[in-house]
Amino acid sequence: MIHIEHLHKSYGSGAEAHEVLHDINLSIDSGEVFGILGSSGAGKSTLVRCINLLERPTSGNVLIDGKDITGTTGKALAEVRSNIGMIFQNFSLFQQRTILRNVTFPLELNHTPKAKREERARYLLDLVGLGDFADRYPSQLSGGQQQRVAIARALANNPSIMLCDEATSALDSTTTAQILDLLRRINRELNVTLVIITHSLSVARNICDRVAMIDGGRIVEMGDTEELFSNPQSDILKTLITDAKVENHRHKHDSASSDEQTDSPTKEEVK
Repeated sequence: MIHIEHLHKSYGSGAEAHEVLHDINLSIDSGEVFGILGSSGAGKSTLVRCINLLERPTSGNVLIDGKDITGTTGKALAEVRSNIGMIFQNFSLFQQRTILRNVTFPLELNHTPKAKREERARYLLDLVGLGDFADRYPSQLSGGQQQRVAIARALANNPSIMLCDEATSALDSTTTAQILDLLRRINRELNVTLVIITHSLSVARNICDRVAMIDGGRIVEMGDTEELFSNPQSDILKTLITDAKVENHRHKHDSASSDEQTDSPTKEEVK
């Protein structure tokens, strides 16, 4: 379980201090798929980086399975982070390493013997559907395939938690659906707790059990995904839902217009 208590995060100090997170309180159950939804600049990425202490909270506490990790440093911090995988929007793969050696990298840091780390990496590449790509390089893969490699690497240390920061934002809709299906399978089969950071209502609705809506560094509402979207209380979520409906309507209209143009006879056909 992830438990966050009265978390604040500010940059700068004194009169020039800028608070990006204000009094965040939430609990994420073990095995849950939890979404943190918000527009650009809302504070959602800062919040997720506070969970694995890539960002240090200014005040407040982060607890993992009942243990306060907020002040953790050194080897203890490395142990905490080994239990928390993370994937990013831009994949963050090492271009000079093969796919196999990208996945083995976290295990190299832990001084896992070569045979064991390669065995683990090949298992994970099979899991994400890239078992035949071990000797290729990231530049030889599509965006969706690169994100699958990033997921495999995030699972290398067998973490109980995976943080997904806008993991599908750079992907097309079809590939996004495939990656979300993979993440849900990992959640169910490996019992990995997923924290999904996204600005996309469709992503949140597709995969998340519960969602926290964040705006201006504050959680403005939180609850079961379908209940939240069916009966939004905050102005920002109401606006996002309305905008999404308008965009869907426009997309359907554009598709219909395109189909009509395709089906219309040309002048040559009329003759």
